[in-house]
Amino acid sequence: MTKLLVKEHEIVVPGEDLAEGMDYLPSSGSYRDKDKIVASKLGIVSVNKNIVKVIPLAGRYFPKVDDVVIGKVVDIGFYGWSVDIGSAYPATLSIREATEFIDRGENLTKYYDYGDIIAAKVVRATRYNSIDITTKGPGLKKLTGGKIIEVTPSKVPRMIGKQGSMISMIKESTGCNLLIGQNGRVWVKGTSIENENLVTKTIMKIEEESHIDGLTDKIKKLLENKKWINLIK
Repeated sequence: MTKLLVKEHEIVVPGEDLAEGMDYLPSSGSYRDKDKIVASKLGIVSVNKNIVKVIPLAGRYFPKVDDVVIGKVVDIGFYGWSVDIGSAYPATLSIREATEFIDRGENLTKYYDYGDIIAAKVVRATRYNSIDITTKGPGLKKLTGGKIIEVTPSKVPRMIGKQGSMISMIKESTGCNLLIGQNGRVWVKGTSIENENLVTKTIMKIEEESHIDGLTDKIKKLLENKKWINLIK
């Protein structure tokens, strides 16, 4: 008999049975034990057709190829930049992966300086702690102004929403530019501090209630009545 034993977005603990039967397949955060799929970590259940996985509630960011990340330049060498992306090891942005063509020996601070915030994409991530990123591509660039919000990386999919529904709704409601990195960093730039604060507290609300069903509708109602923001400390 094939049966799902838990609900979508339900919080589960290691060792908890998630599904039974051979029609379901385990993914990250779960494993098969005979005819059952079992959680291997504390997290939130995600079911995509017959694929069952557990998204951890907390933890450090583990980079994957094609992830869009938001990083901070922490060092500059002869051949590129070292960038903090919130993982266990810094990422490398080489001269050849920068947006502009750069001659060898040129002053690299003209392009990205210490402390600059950049949007980049992971192009290589190996088991030997080597992470390469690029700023070549749509929307990948140095981010000027605005503010950075730190969130739990595993909750980023809920902040983006299905087909980008959540992030689009926040943008339309606040008029702010918004970029969410897979590494749990959110860049917000608005026309006013008030709108940036509105986005900040909305993002915090989503992170706090990411496991709740119907979250998109709830956030929509809250954004329509912006007075609620003043009640949150």
